[in-house]
Amino acid sequence: MIISKTFKILITILGCLFFSLTASSHLASGFDEALASADRPAEEKARDANRKPKEVLEFLRLHAGSTVFEVIAGAGWYTEVLSAAVGSEGRVISQIPGRFADRLGPGANERAERLGNVDVYIGNTNESGLDEEADFAFTALNFHDLTNGGDEVALNNLSAIYQALKPGGTLGIVDHIGNETQDNESALQTQSTLHRMEVGRALRLLSLAGFAVEENYEILHNPLDDHTLRNNDPSLERNTDRMVLRARKPD
Repeated sequence: MIISKTFKILITILGCLFFSLTASSHLASGFDEALASADRPAEEKARDANRKPKEVLEFLRLHAGSTVFEVIAGAGWYTEVLSAAVGSEGRVISQIPGRFADRLGPGANERAERLGNVDVYIGNTNESGLDEEADFAFTALNFHDLTNGGDEVALNNLSAIYQALKPGGTLGIVDHIGNETQDNESALQTQSTLHRMEVGRALRLLSLAGFAVEENYEILHNPLDDHTLRNNDPSLERNTDRMVLRARKPD
């Protein structure tokens, strides 16, 4: 049977449309409304344009109803986003390292109470007690911190995340891109370091930890950042050039 060129084009368009629809359908219904909620701080909403939460989580394939282990939650911008993405049937375990408990713990607990599907865990990454319970793990702008102290420390942290994930689970990573030859990070985290992550090292460590990795450098690409400035340099306006990595634990 001969298929016309026009028909082939139509099938291709329909296929692309179907992929687009299914790609966005895995986030919980009401995701956009939750991010626009009056309860969400205005200063956090203002970062959405640069951080592109929907595009990032769609690439990472986070699904409604998932259990998420949020590694080093920080001030909680992504806690709110993850909570909206998994919806009322999902759960976010938001980790605050012990050294930040006094500074970040109260705010994290207040946010968790407001959102309703977030549990705050204060402690080290490798002491969460999660044993193949999480569908998804996530860390934003902190992977370089997890790798401080050398490859052994990095692999210990990745091993803990790997153990927390169910077989087939996903680790999503967003981090500031660093150049290979510069001082991106150090165990002492001095003010002279750039607090970035070199892409090749990130991919190598994830592979050594047993993950299969897919990469995306377009979603959060900023061509004005040449990776030579500290990640919080005022001239970057909190908009560094960032990698988005999807690392999958084998079934």
